[in-house]
Amino acid sequence: MKKASNILWGLILIAVGVIFALKATNVIDINFFFDGWWTLFIIVPSFVSLFTQREKLGGIIGLGIGTFLLLCCQGILDFTLMWKLMLPAVIVVIGLKMVLGGIFGNKTSEVFTQMKADGKQPKVGCATFSGYNMNFDGEIFDGAELTAVFGGVDCDLRHAIIEKDCAIQVSAIFGGIKILVPDHVNVKVNSNSIFGGITNKTAAKKDAVTLYVSGTCLFGGVEIK
Repeated sequence: MKKASNILWGLILIAVGVIFALKATNVIDINFFFDGWWTLFIIVPSFVSLFTQREKLGGIIGLGIGTFLLLCCQGILDFTLMWKLMLPAVIVVIGLKMVLGGIFGNKTSEVFTQMKADGKQPKVGCATFSGYNMNFDGEIFDGAELTAVFGGVDCDLRHAIIEKDCAIQVSAIFGGIKILVPDHVNVKVNSNSIFGGITNKTAAKKDAVTLYVSGTCLFGGVEIK
């Protein structure tokens, strides 16, 4: 992901440099400070994130907002209409992602369903206006549900016994969740996020048991490392 990000930003900087050079030599005549030029600081990073980030929803929302603002600055759309449509648009985007997730499957749900079939229940960790620490040293881990509302949850799996695919369902609402995983475990993420998200700092691993992390972040974040 980092390599792709460097390449895209490099190409963008090269293009900008070439355009400045052509304008300086009077080969082309471009007004860089057109109405709404500042929206490019929203549009360009959001566009790049679609190709470099695992979590796409934030990029889609940012791209939509940036494009809408640009059209408003150009007089094509009305600013008042933007504020009326922003919340419905965000809700629709989240709904579409949930529908697509249901169509193409959710491994977290599959893991939890199998757990219940085996007579097991996921561990529950919840922090509301507080902090909560979960430690699974020496325990067999199959799955957990973590919720942080104006609080924080720390889940330590570094010394847990993980012998097969497992899952964690997360909900971070104005809160934060930290998940520490063993070196031999692969991590896959799927989330619905608004002004927040899940950051996966682990390296991808082949032929390894997988921890599936999915859930919702609303003005909150989840860090996996």
